[in-house]
Amino acid sequence: MQIKFLGAAQEVTGSCHLIQVGRQQILLDCGLMQGGGKAREIEANAEAFPFDPSQLDAVVLSHSHLDHSGRIPLLIKQGFKGKIYTHRACQAMCRIMFLDAAHIHERDAITQNRKRERKGLPLVEPLYVTEDAEKALQHFRGMDYGEPLKVADGVVVTLFDAGHILGSAIVQVDLQEGEEQRRLVFTGDLGHAGAPILRNPTYLNHADVVLMESTYGGRCHRSWEASFAEMAEVLDQARQTGGNILIPAFAVGRTQELLYLFAQNYEAWGMAHWDIYLDSPMAIEATEVYAEFSQLYDDQAKALWSAHQYRDLLPNLKITRSTEESVALNQVKSGAIIIAGSGMCEGGRIRHHLKNHVWRAGGHLVFVGFQARNTLGRKLIEGLDRIKLWGEEIQVAAQVHTINGFSAHADQQGLIDWYQHFEQRPTLLLVHGEEESQQALMEALAPITQARAPKQGQVLDLLQPESPLMDGDAG
Repeated sequence: MQIKFLGAAQEVTGSCHLIQVGRQQILLDCGLMQGGGKAREIEANAEAFPFDPSQLDAVVLSHSHLDHSGRIPLLIKQGFKGKIYTHRACQAMCRIMFLDAAHIHERDAITQNRKRERKGLPLVEPLYVTEDAEKALQHFRGMDYGEPLKVADGVVVTLFDAGHILGSAIVQVDLQEGEEQRRLVFTGDLGHAGAPILRNPTYLNHADVVLMESTYGGRCHRSWEASFAEMAEVLDQARQTGGNILIPAFAVGRTQELLYLFAQNYEAWGMAHWDIYLDSPMAIEATEVYAEFSQLYDDQAKALWSAHQYRDLLPNLKITRSTEESVALNQVKSGAIIIAGSGMCEGGRIRHHLKNHVWRAGGHLVFVGFQARNTLGRKLIEGLDRIKLWGEEIQVAAQVHTINGFSAHADQQGLIDWYQHFEQRPTLLLVHGEEESQQALMEALAPITQARAPKQGQVLDLLQPESPLMDGDAG
């Protein structure tokens, strides 16, 4: 009985962990590696899995963000035939995510091959195509929170609300091998308590081993009140300078929270002064899924939603689905809030808006989510004053703001508080975090427990969880 750490090990993306119990193999998450440039991403994600997909008995998915789910179509393409267990809302969201990702992979392959053909190099294939995405969706089995389900011999899974995005789950895995029983709890991405729309993360009280994310393990968020005040200040500054506001937003989760907050604070933040553009086809579809699963909202959001819809709450919200509508925003010089993907500025329509707006001195660029190492978003918040897009160098004259309090991830104190609800202090392994964040969290946890951060390919014996991590062959 063991678990192998095959992704998001001392880094933030590529979540992937393999449980072996008896002859059963269960995969927790199967995410894309992101950051470091397009070429590095393509190469990393195209690498063979360190296991045989056809030998997996089941996949359990914590949530739909691509760094947790994005290689699932490739898994099916390479022979996986079992079921993928996740929350029903996550299942609905994955349809949007997978089809969009397939389109991007297809488009990137065309672009690469055009260049490679001119150089006489061999052509490349997309990581996966639309047909692969559609096939993957046929393997999903939707679940509800709090309902145990046997997914393989000796393996029972129960999902609990993680409060991160719609349908995100803390995964409880009860394992039995002969007379031995162990309970493993995997946080997926743990939500930020008090966040708009969704309920707070569920507290659990018993486990033998906990795999806990550590994205913000090295910092504490500003309070929600301070973050709201910061957003109000940015909006006020932008009105005075007369420029536009660009918000690179994650299509699933952050976009819906922003729309909700703009509606909730419509008068206090002077939202009537702005034209708000939702310029992301994926975010538009994701917002529709959020509307479908309003039973998952917290009490305040349920009450607001029952009386209104987004269009009623935000009369100045404009949906730009087509490319032509998006391009037309290049002519808008002021008075616009443009919410566009991707959240880390690594793709999507936000890059076009950066090219056309970020050189304007009166403009504002507002980051409201985590920026992984080596992404364009990370470089911008670190002070990059010139960017290169499609071969053109562009000066960054817009004012750059980072509102970390809007993060959908629990911060250091939130992670510690969540872990402290467990009785008898289970063995704690930190995943999904950069080394510096993990080290800071381990130091903060030291009075409570001795946490460890597995490296890529390491193995933990679940029957002896306090034993050292082993370097193992992941095959």
